[in-house]
Amino acid sequence: MRVAAAQLAPVFMNREATLDKVLDALGEAAANGAELVAFPETFVPGYPSWADFSDASTFNDADQKAAYAVYLDNAVDIARGDLDTVVAVASQLGVFVYLGVAERSASGGSIYCSLVAIDPIAGIVSVHRKLKPTYGERMMWADGDGNGLRVHDVITGDDSVRVSGLNCWENWMPLTRAAMWAQGPQVHVATWPGSPETSGEISRFVAREGRVFVVSVGAVLREADIADDFPVLPQMLEFGNRWASGGSIIVGPDGVTIAEADKHAETIIYADLDLGLVRAERQNFDPAGHYSRPDVLQLSVDRSRRGTVTFTD
Repeated sequence: MRVAAAQLAPVFMNREATLDKVLDALGEAAANGAELVAFPETFVPGYPSWADFSDASTFNDADQKAAYAVYLDNAVDIARGDLDTVVAVASQLGVFVYLGVAERSASGGSIYCSLVAIDPIAGIVSVHRKLKPTYGERMMWADGDGNGLRVHDVITGDDSVRVSGLNCWENWMPLTRAAMWAQGPQVHVATWPGSPETSGEISRFVAREGRVFVVSVGAVLREADIADDFPVLPQMLEFGNRWASGGSIIVGPDGVTIAEADKHAETIIYADLDLGLVRAERQNFDPAGHYSRPDVLQLSVDRSRRGTVTFTD
């Protein structure tokens, strides 16, 4: 199986223009033989970097409210069909896609950090909403649920590959990883805002723990990627002019790095995965198989989609 990690910069807070970059990247990756393509955390319309690089917690600040309004306006509404073109192109190209999006809630006033799995035949097969936003993200995103904690079969030739995916620091959550390993993935996708310091070590650890290939993908974000009139850009510039540096890496089930992107570069990295290595590495450790003790340790996972209101007419 050939996989690709698209380390790109969004057209910041511009949903449609960023979706165009997604389509271009899918075409390039497919032309290079990729069967699975992964994009960074909330790539569409971009990661809310001002949560950490501005006074985001200032109560009732006019610029912060204006920035959030821009974010809401450009968030992805899946029910409205915002991803229909991506689904169609994935089908045409025959590629499986993991796409990080800022998903607008049904109420229209909140945002989920969501990882959308798109099958070239079945279309959208899961939308995983990040269970717990991290640090400054809690100013921007609502808590998700377990509905998207699912592993998918990706067809490759006459065979299929089991693939899982998690957002950012969910990859640090032991029970969340355990829920994925129990479903038997061979390839795991990890999406990030864009930092080698946060994605490198955990990607190698996750690969060795799960005995899986890990496709970690982060974004880059520079001053040139943000419109001059973005409300809090002056505050962000006080922290520098580059806020995400990539950190994309592909790791084997033995923890060995197969491919790694240059820092700050917009690029797509590729790797050809020999799935036999997964079976070989599980000879001495299988976290959800012969190295588990279900008689002693058990995990219960609620995968129901949570809403704030239930209507009965």
